[in-house]
Amino acid sequence: MSKESFQRAAEEIKQITKRPSNDELLSLYALFKQGTEGDVQGSRPGMFDLKSRAKYDAWAKLKGKSTESARSEYVKLVESLKQKYS
Repeated sequence: MSKESFQRAAEEIKQITKRPSNDELLSLYALFKQGTEGDVQGSRPGMFDLKSRAKYDAWAKLKGKSTESARSEYVKLVESLKQKYS
């Protein structure tokens, strides 16, 4: 998957007309972060910061996945969400 396709998908997801589910949003976040930064870094947020903790956990589940693989999955997810929510 080319970097251009990944960047285009990141822009296209902003154009959907309905809000994806929380699980879909977490998947988008985690795949994007893994595709741009690699494995999760830093410490897990505290238990009172539920949103940040959920995002961290979703990203941490992808530990070891290559950035190329994460980018490819991200583009596929964006395509399916565009069809579902546009």
